[in-house]
Amino acid sequence: MVNVCLRLAPRFFEVTQTGYKVSGVIAMLKYVLKRLLYAVPIMFVISILIFVTIQLPPGDFVSTMIENMRNQSGGATWSPEFESAMRERYGLNAPMYVQYYKWASNILLHGDFGYSFMNNAPAEEMILSRIGMTMVVAFSSFIFTWVVALPIGVLSAVKQYSLADYVFSFIGFIGLAAPGFLIALVLMFLSFKYGGASLSGLFSPEFESAPWSFARVLDLLNHLWIPMIIVGVGGTAGLIRVMRANLLDELNKPYVEAARAKGLPEWKLLIKYPIRQAMNPFVSTIGWILPALIAGEALVSIVLNLPTTGPVLLNALLQQDMFLSAGFLMLLSFLTIIGSLVSDILLAWLDPRIRYDDA
Repeated sequence: MVNVCLRLAPRFFEVTQTGYKVSGVIAMLKYVLKRLLYAVPIMFVISILIFVTIQLPPGDFVSTMIENMRNQSGGATWSPEFESAMRERYGLNAPMYVQYYKWASNILLHGDFGYSFMNNAPAEEMILSRIGMTMVVAFSSFIFTWVVALPIGVLSAVKQYSLADYVFSFIGFIGLAAPGFLIALVLMFLSFKYGGASLSGLFSPEFESAPWSFARVLDLLNHLWIPMIIVGVGGTAGLIRVMRANLLDELNKPYVEAARAKGLPEWKLLIKYPIRQAMNPFVSTIGWILPALIAGEALVSIVLNLPTTGPVLLNALLQQDMFLSAGFLMLLSFLTIIGSLVSDILLAWLDPRIRYDDA
């Protein structure tokens, strides 16, 4: 009987492990589905707040347009009938709740985000025309942020109060203090004065309107590193400080001393225990770093003349183009929810103490 149990034990353990993995996958799928269901009422509340906030400033697109026309024409005036006709044309004479109902129902039923008054085009066309390059810049800046911040943060913690720690801390504080558009202006000045080259745009003039090809992709990569570094430098500096502080806290805990006492090599000890634990707050920043990269590149895009969403969103807010600006803000809110979901899944994968059933 004992021999039979011993022979069945490995198989039973294998079945148990397989069942545990399957149950873990099912729990993860249930958790993702639950979070996506929660996202529906959250996006509904966010859409109301966005729509109401955009209309809080006095006036609307018609009043802004007439004011611009008056300034350009030297003080000419228009009759109230003209203003009423323009509001009727753009659907701005209806109460706010009617405007919101039409806007929200068109998004849900038809995928129609409204009409961009400023560009005389559907809002979703303006969003889709800019979202591609925006995601390229944001994703490359995100990769740059992690690739640079993680090793530097680890080095600063392991070599605390060393020359490298002081140098990287000094650079990090500069990155936190200096705004991205100022760094862009300095780099453009230095590049033009000493190199005779312009850093603006994501493409060379000959590839600006050319169809996609391998040569155009190479030209994009040749220009991409500049906005990638400028947009990502602020987030990199902040994450270096986060990683350094977290790892220093873990290195002083008893389990690290116990691992050293057992003779575990220092590099293996760092990777297996403290770095993994210190990554938890590091990973949790994904929820805000994705929308922060897209929203934070607005001024950088204006300075560098990048074909991204930043300049269009800023102009839409200034001109009170409510449907276009609301569509962009809904996109940022959706990215925040998706980023939070991704960070929670990665946290459960990194830390075995976190379970989807408890989340």
